Amino acid sequence: MFSGLLNLPWWGDLLALLVLVQVTIAAVTLYLHRAQAHRALELHPAVSHFFRFWLWLTTGMITREWAAIHRKHHAKCETEEDPHSPRIYGINKVLWGGVMLYVKESHRTETMEKYGHSTPTDWLERNVYTPFNKWGILLLAIADIALFGVVPGAIIYVVQLAWIPFWAAGVINGIGHYFGYRNFQTGDDSTNIVPWAAWIGGEELHNNHHAYPTSAKFSLRWYEFDIGWMYIRILQSLGLATVRKQAPKVKLDPSKWEVDAQTLQAVIAHRYDVLARFTKSMKRTSKIEMEALRARGHDFSAVKAVRGWLHVDEKEVPAHHREQLELAFESSPALKTTWSMRQELSRLWERSTLTTEQLVHQLKDWCERAEKSNVAPLVEFSRRLRCYA
Repeated sequence: MFSGLLNLPWWGDLLALLVLVQVTIAAVTLYLHRAQAHRALELHPAVSHFFRFWLWLTTGMITREWAAIHRKHHAKCETEEDPHSPRIYGINKVLWGGVMLYVKESHRTETMEKYGHSTPTDWLERNVYTPFNKWGILLLAIADIALFGVVPGAIIYVVQLAWIPFWAAGVINGIGHYFGYRNFQTGDDSTNIVPWAAWIGGEELHNNHHAYPTSAKFSLRWYEFDIGWMYIRILQSLGLATVRKQAPKVKLDPSKWEVDAQTLQAVIAHRYDVLARFTKSMKRTSKIEMEALRARGHDFSAVKAVRGWLHVDEKEVPAHHREQLELAFESSPALKTTWSMRQELSRLWERSTLTTEQLVHQLKDWCERAEKSNVAPLVEFSRRLRCYA
């Protein structure tokens, strides 16, 4: 009994632990997150129920609670109503106490009623998984000790219990809104922690997910890897999963020049890609302007100081940096033009009260003015924008 029924060597226990926690992570990212919370994925009933049972056994989490809290996070991201925003609570509280924030929110009846819809309500959920959600983790303790022995089993049990609260509730909700790189300028603080997302099931690509929350695939750049997507592809090949939605892929038609309703639709659908490419265009403009100022013997420090704020909306620039922006614009009219054009473009998809014809006219006018600006990166960007299809 001390060695357990499996009687594994120490490295066998370690390997078993890594496999067990990866199954739990797969259950969270595939079942709870992509399938239940966002409906990006449809799992075969057998797979879906296995994950539901596994989560009951290893975490005690209730599907309805998890989905509701996560949906509210997206709906109220970085506001006072966000259940776990580092901007509101501070990184330390979310990183080390994220599970407590989760538990607190799970007791809010209004959150469950508003955001907990379309989650399992079958007999097992009503009579076993929800009312006896703590029994699973008690059964897990017995199983771990019986299989691996008293000491190894106890260690494996503790790690299993702590894994999701720390890595999902802490690291993803904390670090994933605090540190990393951003492919897209979403209206929140989400970041991609690392491009190779294998340790936490692909959830490390958090900025990509916030840009396209209903996409079953989190990796969007050629150098990114989402292990969760690999699991999905394996399940697909076995007929056990159906992908309902992915992030739209940019299609360019070089022969297309006239801005029309299809151009508008494509630009709005790919607005995060549009803004990401505009950011690159602005960086090129600022680099050209600094070189021109340096060549003329002028001070280019004002332009250099604001490079980090050129890619954000005007309202997001802190007050003490706006004076720096004005100084930069005084020394560089081209930069001012590019900045103002960026603000205009980002407002295009916010004008829900305008008709399609009005929006097409505004986009066409924007392109014409951009191409008459004599700012080379802006002209190049506008010509590419016309090709969106």
